Amino acid sequence: MRIYFIHDTILCCYYAVQHAPFKPAMLRLSGLSKPQRLILGVVVLLVVNILWVASSEFTQYIFKQEHYIKPFFIAYAKSAMFMVYLLGFLVLKPWRQQCSRNSKTLPRFEPVEEHPIEVDKLLGDSVFVPLKSDDKCNSTESDDLSDRENTTIVRFNNLLEIRQLSDIYAEESVIARLSYNASIRAEEAKLRALSKLSLKQLAKVAIIYCILYFVGNFCYQKGLYENETNIVNVMSSATCLFTLIGSTIFPSNSADRFSLSKLTAVTFGMCGVVFVSLSDTKIKNGIPASAVWTIASAVFTAIYLVVLKKKADHEDKLDLPMFLGFVGFFSTTLLWPGFFIFHYSKLELFEWPSDKQWMFLAISGMVGTALTEILWIWGCYLTSSLMGTLATSLLIPFSMIADMILKGVSYTWMFYVGSIPVFLSFFALTLLTYYENWDPVMTAIKKILHCICRHRQLIPRLLMYKQVNTLSTFECENWTENRQKV
Repeated sequence: MRIYFIHDTILCCYYAVQHAPFKPAMLRLSGLSKPQRLILGVVVLLVVNILWVASSEFTQYIFKQEHYIKPFFIAYAKSAMFMVYLLGFLVLKPWRQQCSRNSKTLPRFEPVEEHPIEVDKLLGDSVFVPLKSDDKCNSTESDDLSDRENTTIVRFNNLLEIRQLSDIYAEESVIARLSYNASIRAEEAKLRALSKLSLKQLAKVAIIYCILYFVGNFCYQKGLYENETNIVNVMSSATCLFTLIGSTIFPSNSADRFSLSKLTAVTFGMCGVVFVSLSDTKIKNGIPASAVWTIASAVFTAIYLVVLKKKADHEDKLDLPMFLGFVGFFSTTLLWPGFFIFHYSKLELFEWPSDKQWMFLAISGMVGTALTEILWIWGCYLTSSLMGTLATSLLIPFSMIADMILKGVSYTWMFYVGSIPVFLSFFALTLLTYYENWDPVMTAIKKILHCICRHRQLIPRLLMYKQVNTLSTFECENWTENRQKV
């Protein structure tokens, strides 16, 4: 059994290496099991939260310390930094090969007739290699031949002719030698590779995504300027609620399906976020009206994530670096007229940043946008879109913990109590993502309703049983009295 397992593993690895296009190690994890993907996704989302906290601090520094209050310019510059991924066309040959392909069609595997000419067309060119023979066997055979008289000696060529089968049919032969479970996994990987978005399709999705992403990013930058960081994070926690609604309307896979337990976990986490934020003295006066920018950012974030998962429900169907590179390209080429609109309407006067401002903007953009966005989308694919957005709720505890460590800030007991439901809701949603068909809240409600209905049905039965027993006792007493009279 172990030999067969090793054999299947080797063949699967050979199949994945030979027949897959460029697949970065961080983005191609089809061989991982579901628990491994989930654990890796949770770790990636936690790392993204740490990077987001650092990026928010950099952006706040640009706004408050450097006095560069240009939300549109900052959003435009950060979106343009996605173009760094287009350098892959200079380095990676498979990316350049996709540009020369006019269309992408699935190969058809037709049965081959056993005709010599037809079979010969499927084979490659002949390659001749020397035949390795055993000297001992040759000497023995020569001795036997020398002993025989009047025997015709037949000499064979010492070269072997080798012809390789076409790759299209070699794939089928490799899959045919796998076990049943391994062949199913290989077929699924093959179908995902064949259903991968073409260059043209990827560009179309990138155009839609870049507009939604830019609007969401601009609203976030605007809200970050007009409000404190914690207020922005509180409002951003509503992204998971909008994502749950969007995934319910446009589900991409089974992990994004709606359940009452997911709604309970999201609500529980949002309550914890509000409780944690109330421990901060900066927002005890209430949430300002300008926080509507952050709400708009949460809505657009949920929309572009749901749209992306609907277009490509698995990370194997698109190259994330190439996709984000197109997002940066289209953002740069399509959205530059916004500078004239904002400048002449005096909503935001154009001003070129200084060298120091450029340095902070570049660090914030490369780390907080280009790097974190690809990691966040990757984490959403490894787990689910709802988990990816709920992970943003962890920004508040992480940012406050950073203030406690770096700045020595102390918080009240409300912070520690409110942090519990935030983390519990995140890990509860992790379990619900792993057990896709598990809905404990709905099961508990059904059991309670069943007990209530059963109790209501049981009361009339008990009353009826009591009445029957009373009548039976009365009849027995009457029968006894009549018997005594007789």
